[in-house]
Amino acid sequence: MTTTPLPSSLVRTLPGRYYTDPEVFRREQRDVFEAMWFCAVRGADLERPGAFRTVQVGGENVIVTRTRTGALRAFLNICRHRGARLCLEESGEVRRALQCPYHAWTYDLDGRLVAAPGLSTMPDVDRAAYGLVEVALREWLGYAWVCLADEPPSFEETVRGAAVERLGDPAAIERYGTERLALGRRETYDVRANWKLIVENFMECYHCATIHPELTDVLPEFTDGYAAQYYVGHGAEFGEGVRGFTVDGSEGFGRLPEVSDGQDRRYYAVTVRPTVFVNLVPDHVILHRMFPMAEDRTVVECDWLYAPEVVASGADLSKSVELFHRVNVQDFAACERTQPAMASRAYRAGGVLVPTEHHIGTFHEWLLGRLGDGLA
Repeated sequence: MTTTPLPSSLVRTLPGRYYTDPEVFRREQRDVFEAMWFCAVRGADLERPGAFRTVQVGGENVIVTRTRTGALRAFLNICRHRGARLCLEESGEVRRALQCPYHAWTYDLDGRLVAAPGLSTMPDVDRAAYGLVEVALREWLGYAWVCLADEPPSFEETVRGAAVERLGDPAAIERYGTERLALGRRETYDVRANWKLIVENFMECYHCATIHPELTDVLPEFTDGYAAQYYVGHGAEFGEGVRGFTVDGSEGFGRLPEVSDGQDRRYYAVTVRPTVFVNLVPDHVILHRMFPMAEDRTVVECDWLYAPEVVASGADLSKSVELFHRVNVQDFAACERTQPAMASRAYRAGGVLVPTEHHIGTFHEWLLGRLGDGLA
């Protein structure tokens, strides 16, 4: 098919193969997910020493665990003996050490090799050198972010900087005190779509009037197609008569203590590349983490976070949770409806972005820069 010249009001998207080609996905695993900071685990999920969770980061499986001193550490989930996976479960707890179920090589929670059959007869084996391969880890917003790169990029520039770039104020996201909030609800969605379709969907609101009636009732400006992320520092204002960020606009919970007057009755959305969405409203925070599993499959874990006293009181969170749960279901259905078309000859050269979506082009340019590609 020939490519039609674009009118000046439209911008070309990525070609369809970027959403379907296993080789493109393999390169993304290497050059994006394994090379950048990846939001892996909520710290409070690992309360006690020995608690662990395994997560897929690009092509690698990573263990995040809490040590006896209370610190979080991350390691590749690979025994140094002959490569067996140490932990097969997604989460669990060990008493003192991580032991390979194949040949019983055993590592303490700091990753050091502490025992193995016959190890006493091999005094030349350096137990630190043959410990687990450590992965860089930083904590922010109450989550452990890991990076597999030998020389991780600046966390301040590539992670914290995303919030500053979006909100225009370094302190804006800190006022929500996300690291002090409690988990009110978690939903996991297995989405049969490429991770980029989900990112693109989150970044625009051209679709909001079509598929998000509950959201546009609360945030009526979204009916105009302008997403919150279209403007630096802009937060979509609640509609007149809307009392809270709830499925029916009814009252939510008290404003988080450090949220400013200027942030009250507003919704802010932040994309932290490559795989995190942060949604900020006056009384809670919603955080999405994406785990790209294949070129056509993405697992999304969504956390609703509230003031600890709200969760501890047993308050009914259902109206608060239901609003964004519906948004998630609606969005992911749209992405799944789009995924098959990415392999069509009609999408070989890609689609187009209308003016209210032009900022998505920046995401495409960023990705192509990571992959070393040109848009062709």
